[in-house]
Amino acid sequence: MNPTDHAVSAKALKRFVKDIFLSSGVADEHAEVWADMLVWANLRGMDSHGVLRIPRYIAYMKNGNIHARPDMKVEKRSGAIAVIDSDWAPGPVALSAAMDEAIGRARECHLGWCIVRNITHGGAIGYFAMQAARQGFAGIVMTASRPMMAYHGAKTAGASTNPIAIAVPGGEHPPMLLDMSTATVSMGKILAAQDTGTPIPDGWGIDADGHNTNDANAVETLMPLGGAKGSGLSMMIECLVSLFASNPLITPNIGPDAKPTGYRQNGLAAAIDISAFTELDSYKSDIDDLAKGLKGLPRADGVEEIYAPGERGDKVLTDRMANGIPLAQGTWDRLKSEADNLGIAMPDAL
Repeated sequence: MNPTDHAVSAKALKRFVKDIFLSSGVADEHAEVWADMLVWANLRGMDSHGVLRIPRYIAYMKNGNIHARPDMKVEKRSGAIAVIDSDWAPGPVALSAAMDEAIGRARECHLGWCIVRNITHGGAIGYFAMQAARQGFAGIVMTASRPMMAYHGAKTAGASTNPIAIAVPGGEHPPMLLDMSTATVSMGKILAAQDTGTPIPDGWGIDADGHNTNDANAVETLMPLGGAKGSGLSMMIECLVSLFASNPLITPNIGPDAKPTGYRQNGLAAAIDISAFTELDSYKSDIDDLAKGLKGLPRADGVEEIYAPGERGDKVLTDRMANGIPLAQGTWDRLKSEADNLGIAMPDAL
């Protein structure tokens, strides 16, 4: 933790975040989900998707890009699939509802596949994949948004950072979790670098002229993970999510006749009934054995520990539950500005 950071307990931070959302007009149950996801992200070291996002969310609620009181509707429910229109709900609220729907479909059909259109920023989507894993299902979550990332070979945005998360339950070992962006880094990492005033590595982003930049404030477009692989995966997520939702987000935003779609996004939540394929306890035991096998591999030079998917975040969570969540000075100052405007006290630092 940097000397200028403010360490706050998870409980105090969650209470503060929920109060912020309640004071902004969000319903109690929705504020609970939203706050829980953000603090979960911070607890696992994903500060780029944690509470630093709050000032931007408040601005979006004020200008109508996020509806504090959405009218979400299940538009279609047939067999294993469902379609929800979230009415510009807070992304975590919409994705949590979509995963609940997917799990309900999976209990009946062994597979649940729920498309949710017109959501807003979903945050750390591994949270929703874990929602399934904790109930004994495999969870898959994807979101799609407007172009924010260069398509491989282009110097302007033609793809999005579309993330994918997969979670599966373990026995003694915590659930395995993969949560990744299709960009080299998410936009949240750029925002975090802006808050801390630190330079960014080569290959994270390009400026308005299409040139590599190490200045987080100069980033105009993010770069795809693995070149053609990242941009290709991003495009297929657009096909599986936005086009399934009849709500395309890439095509309307590129080309000479572009008509920007604004802030809206789309999401997918899928749940797979593991017990339909194999005995659940046996599967969990196999996950435990897999994790042990990975950790027993000979370590490369300079590597102190090998982590199974999600294990690094588990380790950070243990530390931050004990010692508090560090908030960078820039994040603290921006949160204080919002809190002062709403008449809310900042959480006590440890």
